[in-house]
Amino acid sequence: MIRVLLIENQTLTRLGIKTLLAATDDIELIGEADNAADGLKSFAELKPDVAILGLRFPDSCTIDDLDNYFVATPSAKIIVLAEHAGDAEITRALRKGALGYICKDVEPDELLKAIRTVNAGRKYIPADIAKILSEHVGGEELTATESNVLRMIVGGMSNKEIAFALDISENTVKTHVQNIFGKIGVSDRTSATTTAIKRGLVRVDL
Repeated sequence: MIRVLLIENQTLTRLGIKTLLAATDDIELIGEADNAADGLKSFAELKPDVAILGLRFPDSCTIDDLDNYFVATPSAKIIVLAEHAGDAEITRALRKGALGYICKDVEPDELLKAIRTVNAGRKYIPADIAKILSEHVGGEELTATESNVLRMIVGGMSNKEIAFALDISENTVKTHVQNIFGKIGVSDRTSATTTAIKRGLVRVDL
């Protein structure tokens, strides 16, 4: 029996997954949590075979917290459950140790397949998400400063405001902006904002 812990803040999503797992013969839901703090506590106490983690909570982002799960259990097997697929977020999750990444509109059979695959110690990336990743293979990564500047662009700040916030010259900001545009394949701030949100390059908490 595969013992699963579900950590997700949307009640309807939890209910759907609980109903699905209850109808299987080889998967058992041993616990659930609707926030990050309780989720990590339950994970450490219950030591599930597989944990399904919602991507974002009001108090945290799962990808930022993944290290804590591996501190609690180095052999943790984690599937990240996201609203949508952004290649930057997928890459970060996998690099931090997650074995699976699926979206909430996943078909029931595919979710079960993901759980069984990850439980066996193998990575599970659905075909549509693998395609998204392949489209950006080899692309240059943003530096920490460029990521910070991009967050400010998405936040609607002008070059002058960014320069003031970072205590650098406007010319330096312009250089960062042009480098960012080149790396993510856009030519203006509006496109940069749209692309950053779509790809998960910048986290937007709604």
